[in-house]
Amino acid sequence: MRRNGGGERDGATGTAPTAAARTRRWRWPTWRRDLAILGIYLLVGVWVTGQIWLNPARRVAPLYSGDPAQVQFFLSHSVRVVLHGEFPFFTDRLNYPDGVNLMANTAILGLGIPMVPVTLLFGPAVSFVVLVTLGLAGTAYAWYYILSRHVVRVPLAAALGGWFLGFSPAMLSHANWHPNIISQFLLPFIVWRVITLTRSRRPVRDGLVLGLLVTYQAFINEEILLFTALACLVFLAAVLVQEPARWRAAWRPLAVGLAVCGVLAVALLAYPLRIQFAGPQAYHGLSDAVQNYGNDLAAFVNPGSATLGGNERGNANLAPNYSEENAFFGWGLLLVTVAIVVWLRRDRIVRALAATGLIFAVLSLGERVSYWHRGSVWGPWDVLVRAPLLDAVVPTRFGLITTVTIGVLLAKAVERAQTLQTGDRRAVRGVTAAALAIALVPILPIPLVETARPAVPRFITSGQWKPYVAADQTLVPIPVPGMGHTNGMRWAAAADLGFKIPGGYFLAPRNGNTGDPGRFGGRPSGVGELLDDVASTGRSVRPGERQRRRALDELRYWRAAILVLPVNEHNADALRATVEQIAGPARRQSDVWLWDVRPLTARGT
Repeated sequence: MRRNGGGERDGATGTAPTAAARTRRWRWPTWRRDLAILGIYLLVGVWVTGQIWLNPARRVAPLYSGDPAQVQFFLSHSVRVVLHGEFPFFTDRLNYPDGVNLMANTAILGLGIPMVPVTLLFGPAVSFVVLVTLGLAGTAYAWYYILSRHVVRVPLAAALGGWFLGFSPAMLSHANWHPNIISQFLLPFIVWRVITLTRSRRPVRDGLVLGLLVTYQAFINEEILLFTALACLVFLAAVLVQEPARWRAAWRPLAVGLAVCGVLAVALLAYPLRIQFAGPQAYHGLSDAVQNYGNDLAAFVNPGSATLGGNERGNANLAPNYSEENAFFGWGLLLVTVAIVVWLRRDRIVRALAATGLIFAVLSLGERVSYWHRGSVWGPWDVLVRAPLLDAVVPTRFGLITTVTIGVLLAKAVERAQTLQTGDRRAVRGVTAAALAIALVPILPIPLVETARPAVPRFITSGQWKPYVAADQTLVPIPVPGMGHTNGMRWAAAADLGFKIPGGYFLAPRNGNTGDPGRFGGRPSGVGELLDDVASTGRSVRPGERQRRRALDELRYWRAAILVLPVNEHNADALRATVEQIAGPARRQSDVWLWDVRPLTARGT
């Protein structure tokens, strides 16, 4: 498995290496080759995210802009954790005064804290695009590193496998919205450490290393960590079924290492997990809006929307939404993958990879299986969704595990093709190149599509809000922050979370009681729903006396100091006319309409 990093001639004999030996190394020393491959991955990452880099603060995905706003809020929270010592796992600066359980909302502390210098210098919008770029390129390089050291002998095979695993259709789908999901750079090392435990001579040491990796991944994304654990379990079981004798030598170091890993991880994560599952605003189980997310069978044969052969309109309804295209391999790649499995069927690892990928592909279909959004039959996820921990899983994302198995299979196939001892190597290489072109050209990444979004008002960025808002009061953006209105969260992030806001986009217990099933957003708000309708329709509303009293009660509950409406907000005239029916005439300050409601919301009024 090991090889010399440089030189083209055999050091012992001085003769030219065999054709097979030449395929195992490039001319460069290993470190130069690794650096070049990392550079290529970074260039591809920058190219994919190029439209965001043009203006990070003003560019966003055209749909579902709530996720980037939420991530930027969490990035600013990480700054406050480091600089002000704020509690990392809960905040009342969002959804005031109820607050938000950040451990139950993937607050990405594992990414946000290392990014604090970037966030401080350039703002959370720049940190967001840096994380997306590094998430794609870093994941590709991490897989290349593990593949090249431990799985395949041909660097080209490892580089191709790493590229696919970093820039697969599923990764591109999440890139615009979920940097925590695409930041999978620890997963190859976790997987390899688990496999290493089966033959470890130092299981305690290896278990400690694995425990540290698991702990860090928990602060990036727990769901991806759970997927990794499930994938390792299924893969090892598939290997041991084929080689039951191996279990006698593997079980002892594996048991010791996993026990050490578990003790360390539990010790380090016990308090954060207690906050997550039993702390304020904790919830059990996902919102019904996402719990039934599954892939359509046709999603496996169509290229992803963010790829060269993708068709966004044609992919409609094949995935829950464009941020969850967790399959979309295309016919070419599927056929080539099946061909690889048939060709390399004598390899036990290939058979285990195939079984693992197939099992999780089936689970990704969800509770009901459909084809082209037609027909509906029972799926096995209907049973598993009730299991502990799995009730918090989005089933379509099991396709990410299938993606990993396909990437490793591609690497192994390229290695086999490059090292075949045959008389006509040119023909073998031609067939290999043609198969890879059929499989991969349709799913080549293209730049992510972005659209313009409103700038953060100067009233916010210049600090003009500060004389109005005390530490125990809120600034209320209009429309009130919610799942469809997240600009206020960007305002708060741009102001270093200097003020608190009501509402927002997050997961919380459905009825406000810790332990209830989750839902998006906090408790229902009458004034929030009223202004949401006005923002959508462009028609002002004259609230009745009862509505007005309820609105004022909610403003008092939020301890509102000022209401802020950007003058260039969509349907601003209708929103202004409606709010004036509740809080009186607005006045213009800088680039916003402002209502100072402190006389209306002061205690005792």
